[in-house]
Amino acid sequence: MLKGIAASSGVVVSKVFKLQPPVLDIKKVDANADEELAKLQSALEKTRSDIEAIKVRAKGKLSDEEIAIFDAHLMVTNDPDFIGQIEDTIKNDNVNADYAVEQIASGFIAMFENMDDAYFKERAADIKDVTFRLKCHILGEIIPDLTAIDEEVVIVAHDLTPSDTAQLDRQFVKGFATEIGGRTSHSAIMARSLEIPAIVGISGIMEAKQGETIILDAVNGNVILSPDANEITDYTARAVEYHAYVESLKTLKDAKSVSLDGKEVEISANIGTPKDVEAVLANGGEGVGLYRTEFLYMDASALPTEEEQYVAYKAVLEQMNPRRVVVRTLDIGGDKNLSYLQFDHEMNPFLGYRALRLCLDRTDIFRTQLRALLRASVHGKLAIMFPMVATLNEFRQAKAIVEEEKKNLTREGHAIADGIELGTMVEIPAVAALADQFAKECDFFSIGTNDLIQYSMAADRMNQKVAYLYQPYNPSLLRLIKMTIDGAHKEGKWCGMCGEMAGEPKAVALLLGLGLDEFSMSASSMLAARKMIRELSYDKMKDIAEQALNCATQEEVLELLDTVIE
Repeated sequence: MLKGIAASSGVVVSKVFKLQPPVLDIKKVDANADEELAKLQSALEKTRSDIEAIKVRAKGKLSDEEIAIFDAHLMVTNDPDFIGQIEDTIKNDNVNADYAVEQIASGFIAMFENMDDAYFKERAADIKDVTFRLKCHILGEIIPDLTAIDEEVVIVAHDLTPSDTAQLDRQFVKGFATEIGGRTSHSAIMARSLEIPAIVGISGIMEAKQGETIILDAVNGNVILSPDANEITDYTARAVEYHAYVESLKTLKDAKSVSLDGKEVEISANIGTPKDVEAVLANGGEGVGLYRTEFLYMDASALPTEEEQYVAYKAVLEQMNPRRVVVRTLDIGGDKNLSYLQFDHEMNPFLGYRALRLCLDRTDIFRTQLRALLRASVHGKLAIMFPMVATLNEFRQAKAIVEEEKKNLTREGHAIADGIELGTMVEIPAVAALADQFAKECDFFSIGTNDLIQYSMAADRMNQKVAYLYQPYNPSLLRLIKMTIDGAHKEGKWCGMCGEMAGEPKAVALLLGLGLDEFSMSASSMLAARKMIRELSYDKMKDIAEQALNCATQEEVLELLDTVIE
């Protein structure tokens, strides 16, 4: 049995399809510049054609946000800086085109991999994907065609690129297992969207043999190669049970998220684009707890206009009405650079000039977004949340700008809804510690655990060498969460959570006991969270949460939770 990270739940018994892309042996060779430039241009055209074809195949299977990955891939092939550097290397050094691509791509990949933000780390995977395809075309190598798979298999690979995953046909590809990757990798996100069981980060998986039987238990993160007859019988039954479980969840689509003893909470979704709302409603979402507006900026070649933003916000608010939509204002800057904005180099960008700090400095950008949001407010129930708040004065400044733009829009004849809530994303420990004071002026809190954990533990969550310090169940973090919830409740305000932790089964139970009001997660996790809430006693979980707060280590907390949750 091999262990990995369960990235997309499910159980499957099938046979191995081992993905073995060509191994490229790239060496520096003196070459004729004109001939190599021609090779490069031909390969670029083929690569663009491939990506366009993959986009077409992906339509209907993936969300617009996921399909937009391939627009980003096309942008790489048309990026004048990137392509220009490759051409200059060929011309100035008289080297072969594949070597030039390798050299320039390596520099860009290293730059993205050294960034702290998970989204931008994934851009390294985009460049690897595009430039591997480009080098294959230059060298005349054949790229494996996953669309040709015509029997039921589990794909085993070192890694799956976004273009690999987009070509998977659910009729035949029953799951995949990779040697590297995490829950936030493109392939993992796409697997969840396609509802294909997936386990990533499996050491030793590449020892699997082509065609051998494989069991993928993507509920527990277990892989069994060449199982015996008893294991096949056992896991075949488990697969049937899991399918029945998934079907049973659908009956909870319109049910309330209420505990056995009557404690009602809200199960909401995290989204990135208006197209994501369909999945929220299909899974019984009671609201949107986090609308990440940065995708509007990342997928554009210039700052989105007020009108462009208004259309996007209006679409989400209308579809979700009368459910609440929490919109996070622009969370970009520092390590999340945009090609059309200039940012200074920072030694520690994750703690630098970003999010609300940027918006309070570049009020022209901030005001445009706020105007679009305020205009859209009449189409639903809007709440606005500011990210990366560190001090109460920052919140006050942001609120003052909102009030100014309300007055400006009213003078211009625009209608604005009453009762728009203004909240703070709690991701900096200083805010959690002062939650009782913030709650006097904020309408709500939403805890961003991904950052709160890494800031509390002084550990980069994307650095494998300190990954052991990413501890969602550490009692110190639980106390910060409890402090935030209690601070909100003291002033009669609500407190939600939009970090990864909000959708984890054990965390759902613990957070219920800690008094969390709103749980925001990926749409595919909502029904399972609702089921868990409905099977728990709030009073019992309050007692468990109190015990957890008095534990000394994460391990003690997890042992405690094991006594109440399977």
